[in-house]
Amino acid sequence: MKRTIMAVLVGKRKETAVTVQKILTGWGCLIKTRLGIHDGIQKDCTNRGLIIMELTGTPTQIRTLKHKLSLVPDISVKVIELSLKK
Repeated sequence: MKRTIMAVLVGKRKETAVTVQKILTGWGCLIKTRLGIHDGIQKDCTNRGLIIMELTGTPTQIRTLKHKLSLVPDISVKVIELSLKK
């Protein structure tokens, strides 16, 4: 069993949120699970965030999604492949 995880570190969350959301919506069929985290609440909300996703799809689709997200300023993207030894 193999799992593909994508971690997206967002620097200027308030400025890039709409663009990032449009990209993720466009590739939504690849996203099995999504968790968004940012520090602070209400008045103390920070401008940084972390999105962790479990993905499905082909390696080409995942590379394309990573590339599109990487084009957004102040975004860092990593893909992690996990599997159990047989």
